[in-house]
Amino acid sequence: DINNKLIMKGKALSLQIDVTATPKHNNGTIFVQTIADYPLVEAIYQDVVKHPLIPDVASRDNLTEHISAKFTEKYKDYLHLGFLEWQKAYAEHQKLNKKAVLFIMTDDTKNCDEVAEYLQAHYPELKNAVLTIHTKNNGEITEASSGKKAEELQQLRQAANEVDNIDNPYKAIVSVLMLKEGWDVKNVTTIVGLRAYKSKSNILPEQTLGRGLRRMYFAENANEKVSVVGTNAFMEFVESIKEEGVLLETTAMGGDSEAKVPLIIEVDYTNINKDITALDIEIPVLNAKIYREYDKLEQLDLASFNHKKLPIKEFSAEDKKNIVFKHITSGEITHITELDTNITADYRYVIKHFADEIKKQLKLVGGYNIIYNKVKDFISNYLFNQQVSLEDTNTIRNLAELEASKTIIETFKQAINAITISDNSTAEIKNNIKVSDTRTFTMKDQDYIVPKKSVFNKIVGDSHFELQFADFLERCDDIIAYAKNYWAVHFKVDYQDTAGNIRDYYPDFIVKVNNKEIYIVETKGGEYIDDTAKRERLIQWCHDINKLQHNITYTALYVKQEDYTKYSPTNFSQLVRLFSGN
Repeated sequence: DINNKLIMKGKALSLQIDVTATPKHNNGTIFVQTIADYPLVEAIYQDVVKHPLIPDVASRDNLTEHISAKFTEKYKDYLHLGFLEWQKAYAEHQKLNKKAVLFIMTDDTKNCDEVAEYLQAHYPELKNAVLTIHTKNNGEITEASSGKKAEELQQLRQAANEVDNIDNPYKAIVSVLMLKEGWDVKNVTTIVGLRAYKSKSNILPEQTLGRGLRRMYFAENANEKVSVVGTNAFMEFVESIKEEGVLLETTAMGGDSEAKVPLIIEVDYTNINKDITALDIEIPVLNAKIYREYDKLEQLDLASFNHKKLPIKEFSAEDKKNIVFKHITSGEITHITELDTNITADYRYVIKHFADEIKKQLKLVGGYNIIYNKVKDFISNYLFNQQVSLEDTNTIRNLAELEASKTIIETFKQAINAITISDNSTAEIKNNIKVSDTRTFTMKDQDYIVPKKSVFNKIVGDSHFELQFADFLERCDDIIAYAKNYWAVHFKVDYQDTAGNIRDYYPDFIVKVNNKEIYIVETKGGEYIDDTAKRERLIQWCHDINKLQHNITYTALYVKQEDYTKYSPTNFSQLVRLFSGN
């Protein structure tokens, strides 16, 4: 915006923006030129990065620095604990087709080589899988520090940068620092620090932890962790990050402790006590009942829009300098455009804002040009109680009023839904879903039960009542199996919400009474605005399925927490009698 205004005056702006993970001097003070700082403590709290874990007191008590001139002999306890933590994480992440990486920091290049040889000699899993990187004291890889030529150096950098790839042979990296190479590896799950940092080292604890903080599953709902093991001097340095407000979690490490990985949900094929075939549930997939006909967008008749026409307000020159746009639901300011008195606001950006918002809220995949032109015509000729000029700054200032923004967006949404959404009267079975085909996925750490009557290894509930209901199903002798309908199962039912939008609905549970009878169960702790639409659509879905095939009868069941608690059914048959017809 600043640059565009300067161009109008025959000038231009030179701007350089730097992005860094550590905008600090060696003494920890923030650079004076910093525009915005996003502290590590916030990034951890908001799950933008992994959560660092350190050994608890009992685990640390098992670590001894042995008296030896040999580096690996002296620190063998720390190396072994790091290996055990990595080994457990590696096995779990493999289930998700991800490779966990072990990262070890030493104090010089000689010990770096010694540690690499030690790992390969003592742990078969790491044979020919350890990458050694020599760096200078500041973490930069150079020909002098590595003893390698430029071409070998480039291959070394490439191997380090691609270590996340499942087909990359390396599982562990041993280095002096590895801090200055822009190393964007995401799969480090275990850090072992075998060097002592000093206050004058020009290194911050954020940089050290940063080797393992990048997330592996950023698009998924998971609490990721990185285990940090090290000498007392190293851990003292790492824990100095507490001064920044970061709380380091302590946990048991080594031995029989659990792998430090996100909650993994998978089909329980390795459980010898489960007959996955018997517990499996098959669900038909119908063609979409509700769909959009984008070619009808051209039929939008602006003159027929049923909206209240707005009066034009006259704003002062001072008011027109600051054009403020607010969110239509929260009323929060989303954007302020400041205008010089000799510059006219470009209405095209304003129309684009409304067209983008309409398209976004309706989740439209096309038709932008049509919507843009319709919005432009609507504002000029229909929004206000008189025709207006879009070139007039006063018009633009009126459009920033909350009532005007809401009228434009809500009126267009309603009109577009009315003419483009159609109901498909012909139901067809496209294919079938088997619950046992669900891919392995991760979730945030939360309460779960370990089921006996489900193909899954864990049942996680979106609420306490869902977990309570899953436990009830476990105790029902009159059902064969059940499944929590995780999003990864991909069983969903399309419906039209009360605002007229097309949405997907994921019922909570699928219950297999026998090979001829399946119930689709929705559990409810409270009533919400779209519940009726969802319930009616699920009943219709079951009706359509039963009409199209006769092998299995599908029935919708709506279970209210209040009544469930009041009557406390003891088996599934009682539950059906209690809630049938809801």
